[in-house]
Amino acid sequence: MSASRRSGATDELGPEGSEPEREGPAGSDLLAALLDGMDAALCAFDADGVVTHWNREAERILGWTAEEAVGRAGFAGWAVRSADAEEVEARLMSAMDAPGRQVNEFALLTKDGRRVLVRTQSAAVRGPDREPAGVYCAFSEVHAQIDLERSIALSEALLEDAGWGVVLVDADLRPAVVNAYAARALGAGRTSVLGRPLGELLSQGVEELESALTHVLAEGAPPAPAELWVTVRTPEGERRRCWRSGFVRLSSPLAEEPVPLGVGWLFQDVTEARQGEQEASLLRFRTQQLHRAARAAAECENPAEAVTVHLDFALAGFADHAVIDRVAEGGAETDRVRLVRIAETPSGTPGPCRLDGRAGLPVLYADGHPALQCVERAGTVRAGAGSLKGDAAREWAPARQWPQGTVHALCTVLRSRGRTLGAVTFLRTSHRTAFERADAMYAEDVAAHIATALDLAALLPEEG
Repeated sequence: MSASRRSGATDELGPEGSEPEREGPAGSDLLAALLDGMDAALCAFDADGVVTHWNREAERILGWTAEEAVGRAGFAGWAVRSADAEEVEARLMSAMDAPGRQVNEFALLTKDGRRVLVRTQSAAVRGPDREPAGVYCAFSEVHAQIDLERSIALSEALLEDAGWGVVLVDADLRPAVVNAYAARALGAGRTSVLGRPLGELLSQGVEELESALTHVLAEGAPPAPAELWVTVRTPEGERRRCWRSGFVRLSSPLAEEPVPLGVGWLFQDVTEARQGEQEASLLRFRTQQLHRAARAAAECENPAEAVTVHLDFALAGFADHAVIDRVAEGGAETDRVRLVRIAETPSGTPGPCRLDGRAGLPVLYADGHPALQCVERAGTVRAGAGSLKGDAAREWAPARQWPQGTVHALCTVLRSRGRTLGAVTFLRTSHRTAFERADAMYAEDVAAHIATALDLAALLPEEG
C-alpha cells in the first residue's frame, strides 16, 4: 500500500461527481498509482477526519510514509503542533459543508520536526448519496510560491517606485525595460527609449557606457559601482550628468548552459554632489595658488617681475593664455581709452608670461572691444565666439588681437588706490568651457594682486 488503504473507503472518497470506484485490487491500485504520479501532495480524510489517502509527494514534503499516515485521526500529534491541531482540523474539515474549493495556509510538521508552511486547496468528497463523505486536500510548500511572488513584487517595485534608475539592456546594448526614474534621467518616455541605440540618447559618454555593458556581458559584474559622466539629449537641450552605476549580467534560468539575456543597469544621479565636490576642490586649489603666487612675488626684487609671477600661477588649470594692458598716458583724460600691452603669455608654445612694452604703442582695439569695455565700466566683461562657424569662428580671436584658437575671454579691470590702471584678459581655447561666475570672482582676486604689483613697479605715469 503506497497511497491509500486497500479498503472500501476509496469508493466513498472519489472526486466530486464521479462514479463510485469498483471494489477490488485493480481499482485501488489504479487510484494509488494515479495519486503517486501527481506533482502535488495529496491526502484525503473521511467524515470522521481519519486519513484515508497519502501520496508520494506528501511523503516527500513531510517525510511521513503512507503506512505511517493512513489511518491516523487528523494531523494532531504528528503532522501539526498540538496547539495548532484544533484550528487546522476545523479549517480542513469545514470544506465538507462549503461549496467549491477552500484555500488555506498553515504550518505542518515534518517527520524530523521541522515546520513547513504549506498552501492547501481542499474540497468535499461526495458519497453515492451525494452527501459529504470526507475531504480531499492538495497542498504544496509555500516558499516556492512566496519566492515567486516576492520576485514579481521586487521587479514591480524596481520598475515603478525605486529611487534609482533601472534599465534592462539586451545583448545588442539596447534598452528593453526602463523604469520611471531612468526614463526621466534619459529625458524621454518609458516606451520611447525601448530598442533605441544608446547613441541616440547620449551625445557624450556613450562609448564608456557601452564598453562597460560589453564587459559585463563577457566577464560578469564589476566588483564596485562606477561613476560615468554623460551628456543626455533632451527636448530642452543637452545636460551634463554624473551617474553612479552598477551592473549585473542576466542569464536565462531555464537553460542548462548560461545564456546571456542582457545586462541589468542600475544607476543614481549624483551630479549635484560631484559638482559640489569639484567646486570645493577647485576653490581650495585656487586659494592655494593665490598664496603661492603671493609668496613667490614677495621674493622678486623687481615689482614688474611680480606681475608675471602672479599671472603664471593664476593660469594653472584656469586659462590657456593671458594678456595685461595698461591705460596709456593721457588715456584716462581723453574721450577714447587707449591701452598698451605690457605683458602676455606666449601663443603657440608653452612658457612663462613675459613683459612686452611694444615701445609704448597702443593696441589696435576696435570700438566695443571687451578690454575697452572692462576699463570703461571698471568691472568684469565676458566674451565668446558663441555659435560662430567656419571662417567667422577662425577670425573671431585675431580680430580682437588674441591668439588663434581662442573662443572664450574674461576681462577684469586692474584698480589700485582708487585708480583704473588697465585690464587683465584671460583666454580659453575650444577644449575648455566658457568662463562662469566663479571664474570671474577668482579673476578679480588675481587682478587685485597684479594691480598692486603694477602700482609698486611704477609702470604707470605719476598723477599730475
